This record gives sequence, structure tokens and C-alpha cells, in this order.
Amino acid sequence: MDAIKAVYDFITGFGPSVMMPIIVTILALVLGARFGKALRAGITVGIGFIGINLVIGLLFQYMGPAAEGMVKNWGVELTAIDVGWPVAAAIAFGTRIGSVIFIVGLLVNIVMLVLRLTKTVDIDLWNYWHWAFSGSLVFVVSGSFLLGIVAAVIHAVASLVIADRTAPRIREYFNWPDISIPQGFAAVSMILVWPIIWVFDKIGFQKPKAETEEGGTDVSAIRERFAIFGEPVLVGLVLGLVIGVLAYVPAGLSLKDLLTNILQLAMGAAAVMLLLPRVVGILMEGLIPLSEQAREFLQKRFAGREFYIGMDSALLIGEPTTLTVGFILVPITLILAVILPGNKMLPFGDLAATPFFIAMLTPYARGNFWRTLVGGTIIMILLMYMGSIWTPVITATAQSIGYAFPEGAAQITGFANPLAWILVMLTKLFTGN
Repeated sequence: MDAIKAVYDFITGFGPSVMMPIIVTILALVLGARFGKALRAGITVGIGFIGINLVIGLLFQYMGPAAEGMVKNWGVELTAIDVGWPVAAAIAFGTRIGSVIFIVGLLVNIVMLVLRLTKTVDIDLWNYWHWAFSGSLVFVVSGSFLLGIVAAVIHAVASLVIADRTAPRIREYFNWPDISIPQGFAAVSMILVWPIIWVFDKIGFQKPKAETEEGGTDVSAIRERFAIFGEPVLVGLVLGLVIGVLAYVPAGLSLKDLLTNILQLAMGAAAVMLLLPRVVGILMEGLIPLSEQAREFLQKRFAGREFYIGMDSALLIGEPTTLTVGFILVPITLILAVILPGNKMLPFGDLAATPFFIAMLTPYARGNFWRTLVGGTIIMILLMYMGSIWTPVITATAQSIGYAFPEGAAQITGFANPLAWILVMLTKLFTGN
């Protein structure tokens, strides 16, 4: 087991910017591409991931301190602090489940492909940690390694099946060929997205006139109506200014420091709005030749079968509506955390990552601003309540791997992965723990 974990750690330790080019190059060669074409596709994908990570790092660089500023300046006092996805990943890889998740994940994907239970070839190995996270929590709650493995397998199967189901909408909305999103949070977030969109359709909230149309107001419509003031960079600038005022005005800073923090945040938000869609385009430039090669290869050998390349949900957050609503949800989420009855969770570590929580909602809302904003608010409310409920489980699991809690924090938690939360609650129900 230690040897398997060492191999997995070695492979994933390179990071997506190195690991993905290697995987893409090898896969393209297996599919019959010339070496030069395969290598160029792999390198381009790697450059795309570097660009995405740089821009997301820029987002966190400015939005993280702003979120922290709002928490401190608004006097928010809640008992369980959100420690963010890095701690969740550490928990996932820190248990016995995490040591075997690489083998388990690959076997699940291969078996499902052979049995025609999925069309997705998931090359996003790093995000296997989401599956390990579900397994690790169930393992800690039940004390059973077998139940932990079963939970990880259930999450993997669900992610691949939902990735297949959502791939046509992803292809239609983003105009990407043969791409699916099996990432462990994004895929199972559809547990929340589908019912929300169903309710919106039933009540006629911003409903499109036809299935292929966008309803109500979207970011493109705003851009056309308000000309330059609707441009993504200016949307980002204005949102950055508003969030900066909320975060730093009550802090008692000098005028120079206050203006510096607010204006740097505003420019950072504007930069993210402009740069992220462009670096996603670079990554797609590398994936399209792989997708075309896969289609040609499979048509010759598996006539009639369709396959998707499974990728990270980071591809989705460059969408203007997702970014715009994601920024707006930062202060909304914090306000809701304070006023929601029964909420114990203090949004913190992942507060700057709100675009990821709604990434799958936007294409199902067809880019509609109000559907995405209202639906995203509902999602954040549900995730906070779920995060409040499973706080003891997250705290106990973190303690089991020796995680050092933040100063002053007796309990920790995080925005809940919907399927992981369901599996944990079912385990508690049936085991009595």
C-alpha cells in the first residue's frame, strides 16, 4: 500500500502543468498521432494549465485577503471555520483510502469503459482526491476500510456517469468537442443544479422561450446594452471596487493603504475577467487535436461508439457569467452565513473559490445572469448548511491525520461536496456512529 501511494504521489507531485502534457502526449501517440503533433498538443495543454493556475492564483491573491478582511471587519463569529480545499485534499490523501485511490480510480474508469457504462476517459488524475475524500470520511465514520473503498467507488462511478450526461450541454454551450467534466465536485454538484433548474422552469423564472435560447438577462446582453460599461474587464473592475470597499473601508487603514488595497483588488478582478477565458482557449487549442485524433481512432476500431476526454472544471470558470456571479457571491455568502438560522460555518478558506461552486450551473442556466445568481445563492446556502452538519466528521478526520488547526479554531469544516455529504450521512445513519 505504501508503495502504491508512493507511485501516486510521485505522479501527481509533478502537478497538472507537467502531468497533463505527459498524459496527453502519450494518449495522442496511442491514438495514432505523429510524435510532433502529439508533443505539441501535450505542451500546449501544459501551457494552458500554467496559464489557468497563474490566473486563478491571481484571483486568490487579491480575493483571499478581501474575504479575510470582510470576516474580520464585520465581526463575524461562527464556531466552525472553513479551511478550504487544500485541507480537504490533505485529508483525502492522508488516510489509507488515499493511498490506493489512484489504482481504484483507474480500475473503475477502465471497467466502466469496457462495460460501456461510461464514455468518459478521465485523464484528470489529480482530482481523484475528491473520490478519496468521500472514502476517507466514510472510513473514519464507520471504521471500515471496505466501506471507505465502496464510498470512493460510488463517487467515482457517479462522477463518470454524470460527466457523460452533462457532456452534450457542455459541448453545446461552450462549443467544445468531446469534452466532459468528471471532476469530483463539479460533476456531483448536478445533484443540486438539476432540481434548481427544474424549479426555475416550473415557475417560469427567466425561462428561455425555446430550448436553444437564452432567457432574460445574460452578461452578453448587459455588454450590448451598456456598451463599454458591460465589457468583462469593467465588470471585473466595478465588482473589485465594491468588494474592496466592503473589505477594507471599516479596517481603519490610512488613505494610501486603503486606496492601494481597493484599487489593486479592482485591477486584479479586471485582469481575471480578461485573462482567464484566453488561457482556457490556449488549453483547448491543445485538446482539440487530441479530441479529433481520438474520434478518428475510435471510428475505425469502435464504430458507433462515442468517447469524451474528462477534464478539470477549471476549464469552465473562464465563462463571463460564472466569474461575474462568483465575485458577487463572495459578500452575499458571508452575509448569509451571519443571518442564516442554524448555520455554524464561517466561510473563509474557499470563499474566494465561489466560481468553482457554480461552474456547472451556468451552462444549465444558459448563461442567464439572474438564474445563475439566484441558483448560485441557493447552492451556497445548501453547502453551508451541509458544512455545518458535518463539522464533527471533518474535525475528527482532520485530527486523525494530525492536521494542525488554525489558531483559535476548535472545529473545522468546509463547503460540502454534495455526494460526499450524502454518503457520510447514510453511513452515520446505518452504523449509528
